[in-house]
Amino acid sequence: MSGHSKWANIKGTKGVADARRAAIFTKLSREIMVAARQGGSDPDANFRLRLAVQRARDHNMPGDNIQRAIKKGMGELEGEALHEVTYEGYGPGGVAILVEAVTDNRNRTASEVRNVFTRAGAAMAEAGSVAWQFELRGLITIPAKSAGDEVALLAIDAGADDVRTEGAVLEVYTDPHKLEAVRRSLEASKVAIASTELSMIPKITVPLDEKRGLATLKLLDKLEELDEVQRVHSNADFPDSVLQAYQAASA
Repeated sequence: MSGHSKWANIKGTKGVADARRAAIFTKLSREIMVAARQGGSDPDANFRLRLAVQRARDHNMPGDNIQRAIKKGMGELEGEALHEVTYEGYGPGGVAILVEAVTDNRNRTASEVRNVFTRAGAAMAEAGSVAWQFELRGLITIPAKSAGDEVALLAIDAGADDVRTEGAVLEVYTDPHKLEAVRRSLEASKVAIASTELSMIPKITVPLDEKRGLATLKLLDKLEELDEVQRVHSNADFPDSVLQAYQAASA
């Protein structure tokens, strides 16, 4: 299975272990604010907001924080004027990288992202030169200890396109428009769900050796540590030895 996917799972665990909860909540709040501003404050009528709120709950974000972010997005409370931006680039070994950010200052964020790429010996790319290598998919993750063949069958019956076991989780991939229906079906069957999101999934992955794998992991981590970066996607396929060392260091 894809090393890219394994890295995504490991970094998710690492983020919780690092107790960077305040930074995580800030990113989640910005996501909710943008969703509310674009589609309104009612989660029942705004799918993107509904998904952002669910993601916040998956991270145990307090309800008061969620409501405050919605009100800021609607202009009922003072908040930042936020913009969504995507940056593209190439990492070690020609790995394609997408960086999604929400910022109140495009120039500052672009400079910070470019600085991380440059320090890693990588390079930013023109818009569109990398994005075509990814496709938007719905992604539901389920703890492997709570999943089995019956859960995979439930997901497929509910409309999922693919189901994969990656380390400690079961990944359920869907058409973006079927994401919510599949999640609700799994919840109705009492399946424990760790997270639900729309994610840019690489169409083809690029295998890396240990040296380039380690360099790429460091680059992706540095990008994710930037305050205004929401998500980082790559098509890197990391050697198991590199991922195991990374996970051990993150424990």
